[in-house]
Amino acid sequence: MSTEPEPATEDTTDAVDTGPEIPGTAETAGSASEAQPDGETAGDGGGTAAQVSEGEAELAAQRIERERIERRKAEKQGPIDAGGKLSGTAADLLAAVRAVESGEKPAAAVFGAPEPARRPAPEPVRPPRPAPAERATVPAAPAGPAPETVQSVGRVLAEGGAPEALAPQTAALLGEGAQDALRADPWQLLRVAGVRPEQADGFARALLGAECGPDDERRGRAVTVWLLEQAALAGHTALELPRLTATLAQRGVPDPDAAVQSTLAEGEALAFQDALDEPGARPEVAEGEVAEGEERPVRVLIGLERYALAEESLADGLARLVNSASKQDGSAADWEQAAASAQGSAGELIRAAAAHGLVLHTGGEASLAEPAALLHAAHALGLRAWAAAPGPLGRDRFAALLGAPPSSEAAAPAVVTVAGLLTGAEGPGRDADGALDLDLLVVLDAPQLDVEAGALLAESLPDGARLVLAGDPAVLWSVGPGRVFADLLAARVCPQVASRRPDPGPLGELVSGIGIGELSQVEAPGKEVVIVPVRDAGEAVHRTVQLVADSVPRAIGVPAEETQVITPGHGGAAGTRALNAALKERLNPGPGRFGGFDPGDRVVHTPAPGRVLPGRVVTADADGLHLSCAGETVVVPRDRVEGSVRHGWALTAHQALGGRWPAVVVVLPGDAVQALSRPWIYTAFGRAARHLSVVHGVDQALPRAVAETPAKPRTTRLPTLLAPQIPTTD
Repeated sequence: MSTEPEPATEDTTDAVDTGPEIPGTAETAGSASEAQPDGETAGDGGGTAAQVSEGEAELAAQRIERERIERRKAEKQGPIDAGGKLSGTAADLLAAVRAVESGEKPAAAVFGAPEPARRPAPEPVRPPRPAPAERATVPAAPAGPAPETVQSVGRVLAEGGAPEALAPQTAALLGEGAQDALRADPWQLLRVAGVRPEQADGFARALLGAECGPDDERRGRAVTVWLLEQAALAGHTALELPRLTATLAQRGVPDPDAAVQSTLAEGEALAFQDALDEPGARPEVAEGEVAEGEERPVRVLIGLERYALAEESLADGLARLVNSASKQDGSAADWEQAAASAQGSAGELIRAAAAHGLVLHTGGEASLAEPAALLHAAHALGLRAWAAAPGPLGRDRFAALLGAPPSSEAAAPAVVTVAGLLTGAEGPGRDADGALDLDLLVVLDAPQLDVEAGALLAESLPDGARLVLAGDPAVLWSVGPGRVFADLLAARVCPQVASRRPDPGPLGELVSGIGIGELSQVEAPGKEVVIVPVRDAGEAVHRTVQLVADSVPRAIGVPAEETQVITPGHGGAAGTRALNAALKERLNPGPGRFGGFDPGDRVVHTPAPGRVLPGRVVTADADGLHLSCAGETVVVPRDRVEGSVRHGWALTAHQALGGRWPAVVVVLPGDAVQALSRPWIYTAFGRAARHLSVVHGVDQALPRAVAETPAKPRTTRLPTLLAPQIPTTD
């Protein structure tokens, strides 16, 4: 087991800049011994280790690895993780919920008709469609706070014992007068990424003195919002009320109900009442109906407005596509002829897209040939057909299969990124009404879509357009909140076409078995799959470097630049930091004179959460770090390099989503057992096209994770929102 202070668990929010943590006390405003809850390991570390910046961590890892390598060279040459103060709607809601939970009143008497128990949503609910003139411009980054504001905030932070390095973020979040807002409510510091409740409590005690207490209404609101934000980082679009109040109590909030009431009353969160149908529980009554005298089961959810409205907008947009008649583009006979000329499930996909506004397509890597066939058929019929992938890895992979360049000027069907399509930097642009100027859109790697990206896509499509969401449901879900693809599959509101094309060879057989919970031994006569057992993390790093730099190029014929290393997390003795330091020392040694980077370094740039751009360092100057990413030059300003650029020889599975490499080395150190799940293993192993090496240090935890650890559930509302708008296809 590793003794590193950082958890070796997958950081699904690796693009979120957590910022420096506040040193000092770990006690809350009400307790000096609050334990950190289990499972909160999404960040890069805790305690004093977390205060080290990303650049410093990279450099330190490089120095340690150089020393370790030199020791190994010298020693031997060998083989190779209920408040009552308020009134109004918020108080009424909480009282109603408690009445139902206690059995004092039936749910039907309390809630009546399924009316959303929340304040009215602002109008318009749907995101505005950009005007045609704006479509080609990527919005400029907002201007930062005034220097004097940052200085004033820095003084308040220093007075409360918080690092002044948080001043720019805090000033940007709180706006003009941030220093006064912070003095009036010190717990607003909890809005800054990376700050935890116990740290905000210490800051509040320093500013408020005797006035600070665990029952402070401001603290209750801040912790409530913080928990909802943490839930969003874990993929939830809302939390069930009992779970939220229970967690608030664990966080030292004496009156969780009052905290939720206050948060709702201030408009910092929304409450929802969703009816629950339980198929099979009422066999004598049609599904969706309630027998006379029977209570309708409900659940009350609390969510942040941002994600709640995105999920509602997504449901509205998808319902519009399903319920609007497709344009009369191409005769039925032409569509049928195109379907007949295709084989198997490709023909089924063409027929489904011809007749419906929304279609789901599932399958592995080989199944991508079917969306490609659909795009070619639609283009031949005169439709403006486009494909979009969440990132450049998926875009370029599908472009090679499609036989067309990823270009908005291509005469044949073309593939773009989702971000490029929405901003107008790629793709067909928008029509006079602000909708995307297309007839058919195929979205690849659809499980990566979160509710916000999904809402923007659905709202941007014109009436009568066809949307096909294609992807492998067994891979990891999106980094952002929601599980759009899985929710749509479960809701059964549109045709679903399951590909019958199996992924070929030993790798295809191995990954397909993992998808159904079986880790089987496969015959690999061409060394397609190799298991490399290791005893500890140090040996795992050593073997990984040897595989990438020597064994795989020599035995498999795949050079190091075409081999990708994947590991469960950034921290730990065999996380991405340690592996990248060792791989850099072997493959591109250098002093790291550009913030830890040298020309030729393999990197990943994350300009926004969930967006991963692989590339290489070209040079650096006064403008920043110059990268070559997917054939384009990207300049990262100097002040953003530390938070958005990492070395990229080793990635997490979430970072690798959408990509495929000729050879992949998956590193499973002993301290990564808690991070393993069936979707993680399926995703990591599935990135290999020709060869997979598994550096294996987790013993029986690997087959156990495949068999027993499915994806963690996410709380979402999309199926409930779709139910009254779209009839099921069953």
